[in-house]
Amino acid sequence: MKHLIFTIGLLALVSCKDNKNQETITHSDEIENRDAHLNEHHVEAAANVYDNSWTEEIEMDNGEKWQSDLPTNEGVKKLQHTINTHSTSTLADYHKLAELLNEDKNYVIKNCTMQGPAHDNLHVWLHPLIEKIAALTQTETVEDASKLKSTIDENINAYYDYFK
Repeated sequence: MKHLIFTIGLLALVSCKDNKNQETITHSDEIENRDAHLNEHHVEAAANVYDNSWTEEIEMDNGEKWQSDLPTNEGVKKLQHTINTHSTSTLADYHKLAELLNEDKNYVIKNCTMQGPAHDNLHVWLHPLIEKIAALTQTETVEDASKLKSTIDENINAYYDYFK
């Protein structure tokens, strides 16, 4: 089940709506390559899920924030609300938080209409968030879950450093 949620998240990551024709674009080759890479480097990825190295990859729009669309901004507000209001003291609480964050993340993905470089940079921000949420569903200790919650919170809030 946990791997299914992660796989669904990856599938959703590479599928965003095209603003002009509202058709869903799916990159199956990217999914297969990404899945193979993740399987080969599972241990390495698990260690890196706590960092925010994606901030070294994301770009600004000529020194300015990228223009985002309304549905993406609404989805990020949902993510912020969820992480800020869901109480977490037990492992079950953290797993429930992961479930709720996954729903909010799916809202962003399903309703995204961004295109071009802004959309590409959204994926730089979003991909690590998907990995972190998936990892939170698989945590086995409150200590690990707490660390992940903290880095997820940082990831979500950093959205506003790059998008308006």
